[in-house]
Amino acid sequence: MPKSASQSNPRGVKPAKAGAVEKGKSPRARASGGPAARTGSHPGSHSASLTPGSDLLTLSHLSRATIEDLFALTRDIKRDIRPYRRSLDGKAVVMLFEKPSLRTRVSFEVGINKLGGTAIYMDHGKQRLGERESVKDYALNLERWVECIIARVYLQTVLEEMADASRVPVVNALSDRFHPCQALADMFTLLEQFGTLRDRRLAFIGDGNNVCNSLMHAATILGVGMVVVTPEGYEPPAGVIDDCERLAAVSGSELVVTSDREKLHGCDAVYTDVWLSMGQGAGAADEAAKRRAKFEPYRVTPSLMSLARKNARFMHCLPAHRGEEVVDEVIDSRVSIVYDQAENRMHAQNALLVKLLGSS
Repeated sequence: MPKSASQSNPRGVKPAKAGAVEKGKSPRARASGGPAARTGSHPGSHSASLTPGSDLLTLSHLSRATIEDLFALTRDIKRDIRPYRRSLDGKAVVMLFEKPSLRTRVSFEVGINKLGGTAIYMDHGKQRLGERESVKDYALNLERWVECIIARVYLQTVLEEMADASRVPVVNALSDRFHPCQALADMFTLLEQFGTLRDRRLAFIGDGNNVCNSLMHAATILGVGMVVVTPEGYEPPAGVIDDCERLAAVSGSELVVTSDREKLHGCDAVYTDVWLSMGQGAGAADEAAKRRAKFEPYRVTPSLMSLARKNARFMHCLPAHRGEEVVDEVIDSRVSIVYDQAENRMHAQNALLVKLLGSS
């Protein structure tokens, strides 16, 4: 009898690219095709779709149809999770966290349990990945026990190395470069708020950081206008801007990167984040003071919000430094949707895990 897809690929081995070379194997492993068999260098991270076994390290390679399909599943799971209660039945997901977290940890851990899976949390706050043993060896051990690796790390390169070594999916739960799960939840939240993303414009004001990078990717893939307003010298990386200009040309989105706050005119939502991210000049009081002086004109106040459209939504990935990048009058106002964003982290991530690991 022919094997089913689940029988022939019981560990969620990543689908290989055409002509992919199987790396990192001994001649015996290549010949046997046994548990050590590999499929090449994390092809899932470059896939336009979220196929079973693929990685999610960044959004830049996803297609518009893929994200829209994920949002449809997110909506279904949020409306009624009961049909998905056993989607991760018998599957273990390890969560490696170098950085502290509230929303990321709880939303993933609770979501995995709601889907019938087992979540294993490992605190790497004191001992970074790669210190005790190589990232490669760590990944090659984990893949023998778990069906997915979720990692919240300081360096994107650690995720890439782990994904390159591991045959099970690796999900970026935050790195210095990107925060794809956050951006997916944020765009889904805007879709809920407006009913459609067509002709919408999102403004990000503050530091051109990892959250900004992933929001730019999501917006320009989905055809949402994106305005990034930062102090001079704090723009997103040139490579990310180049990627997003290419994506915008395909989707019909408009991307504006500027230091002019007046460009908030016509925006449907205003998004900000902390001025100094975790691990970014950590402990450097001089850097924090320097940034406060540079960023103060970009604090989100009622006056700044008035530059955007009437009833424009306020967004923040949290945690917020109240009185710094945003004032209480805005974050606590009726146009603030920050807690909707936080809630939707779980729903969007649930949909992602069902796509990568589960079956409804």
